[in-house]
Amino acid sequence: MQAFVTALQLLTRIPLSIPGHDPDRQAKVAGYAVLFYPVVGVLIGALLVLLLGLLQPVWQSEASLLHAGLLLTGWVIVTGALHLDGLADSADAWLGGFGDRERTLAIMKDSYAGPAGVTAIMVILLLKFAALSELSWTLWPALLVIPVLARLQVVLLFLTTAYVRPGGMGASATEHLPRKTAWAWLLLIAVAVITLIESGWMLIVAMGLVFVVLRAIMQQRLGGTTGDTAGALIEITEAVLLCLIVLST
Repeated sequence: MQAFVTALQLLTRIPLSIPGHDPDRQAKVAGYAVLFYPVVGVLIGALLVLLLGLLQPVWQSEASLLHAGLLLTGWVIVTGALHLDGLADSADAWLGGFGDRERTLAIMKDSYAGPAGVTAIMVILLLKFAALSELSWTLWPALLVIPVLARLQVVLLFLTTAYVRPGGMGASATEHLPRKTAWAWLLLIAVAVITLIESGWMLIVAMGLVFVVLRAIMQQRLGGTTGDTAGALIEITEAVLLCLIVLST
């Protein structure tokens, strides 16, 4: 339960805590919390589907752009724009790092958002908004599963990629992640999506392609990942999958 709450606190702004938190177990809990990232994605997706259902009576009417804006606003609020912040930091670091690993890592630690970061956020939000404006109620299963797959990407990332910042929750998460359970979890979710969701295979393939490309970029520049690049991976995956599911209908 503590691992689930840790994942929920890290990935959302849902106010939930457990009394009697044991700091001595924090490192191990961080590792097990990674297993619950897709579960948190289910909660996020369920909230989005609920909001979509509330808007459905007039969805695709003249005010559909407003409804897309409201849905996107809810999406940002529930996550606290955490992953957008990681996306912005990563974009600024890649542009300003000039190919240098240490300079890139230093820029990512700076809380200042530069032009590259602001532009990256605008592009991702614009893509999501445009896709949501075309979304109909019949596509609600995709809206439910996309946040799950985006957070499953982080499980795969931590399984296959070194965390380059020593110390902190990210390093503890990769060190204490139960690897056999995580691989089984990945396989189970992939099979479930392909089996239960129409065009689920397409989402899994697209998810894999996004992962391969972005991980290669991380490896080339950093030799691994950080919390910021993991957040960028989530945001880019969500945008790509959302656009893909709308374009394919």
